[in-house]
Amino acid sequence: MTPSFIYNCNSSQKTLMRIGPYQLRNNLIVAPMAGVTDRPFRMLCKRMGAGMAVSEMVASNSLLYGSEKTKRRANHEGEADPISVQIVGADAGMLAQAAKYNVDRGAQIIDINMGCPAKKICHVMAGSALLQNEPLVAELLEAVVGAVDVPVTLKIRTGWDKQNRNAVSIARIAEAAGIQALAIHGRTRACAYTGDAEYDTIASVKASVNIPIIANGDIDTPEKAGYVLEQTGADAVMIGRAAQGRPWLFREIDHFLKTGAHLPAPETGEIHRVLLEHMHELYDFYGEHTGLRVARKHISWYTKGLAGSAHFRHRVNQLESVDGQLAAVDDFFTQHAQHGARLQYIERLAA
Repeated sequence: MTPSFIYNCNSSQKTLMRIGPYQLRNNLIVAPMAGVTDRPFRMLCKRMGAGMAVSEMVASNSLLYGSEKTKRRANHEGEADPISVQIVGADAGMLAQAAKYNVDRGAQIIDINMGCPAKKICHVMAGSALLQNEPLVAELLEAVVGAVDVPVTLKIRTGWDKQNRNAVSIARIAEAAGIQALAIHGRTRACAYTGDAEYDTIASVKASVNIPIIANGDIDTPEKAGYVLEQTGADAVMIGRAAQGRPWLFREIDHFLKTGAHLPAPETGEIHRVLLEHMHELYDFYGEHTGLRVARKHISWYTKGLAGSAHFRHRVNQLESVDGQLAAVDDFFTQHAQHGARLQYIERLAA
């Protein structure tokens, strides 16, 4: 829960975020999320008000470079600047090679993943598992910074577990290595996504280094974004799960931070239109077979909280054709439009 507070948009307005030569249009960043922040989703969030979007993580194993998945993740055609690509790994040489591979394919910022809590990543001593080995952290960061001529950023958690919070130490290592911005998810690896985000830890990191700090974790409303910026002193906020099915959250936060006022919730007609555009972009990007399957989770997120959505989601997940999927979405939203339905956030968040 966000403690009650009055947001002063004048006194709290931040200097616009800059990473190397790239001036962001605001201080709102889409978090990298495996299986979510593909090019269609990043482009949509940018159109909806995000200042930057970080790609889903790309493996540093060169044996995977020829795979269809890796080639898709290196496809940035039509994407607005700056293009930030996240890489993951635990070998300095391979991570440096991955950075160069992605820069050669259009990456303008390289982000290093030291925050992923997934077991399959941590079991190979990558992601947040690296927080247990500070000398290796320094080696990896220095290798990547030295390998490319674009800004390198880092994403971490507050530590491995509550007994081993070392975000301040990692931040100092990052600054010394030449990292140009640091994103912190306000939980330890052991916490995964449970409990409250540790904004006090993020504030301590901000007070300890001079590089830009990006606060991440539990930011799901305009008020929460303002609260986190004030409480942590961070230069920007990073939003992940809350934007799934709600890409307009970025424009709402941007408007609130600038004016202190709220934009109206989107009407179901707009949600319908945005979802259809997103679905078509997924079909074009992945091809119809894979695009249809990727679209299923997005359809579920967009419709969550709307009347009858549980039954609809079950039915649409059984469909095996693009035409059938599109027709089902059209029918669902047409029924809502006939009743003049408007999406209420409280319903979605409580569902």
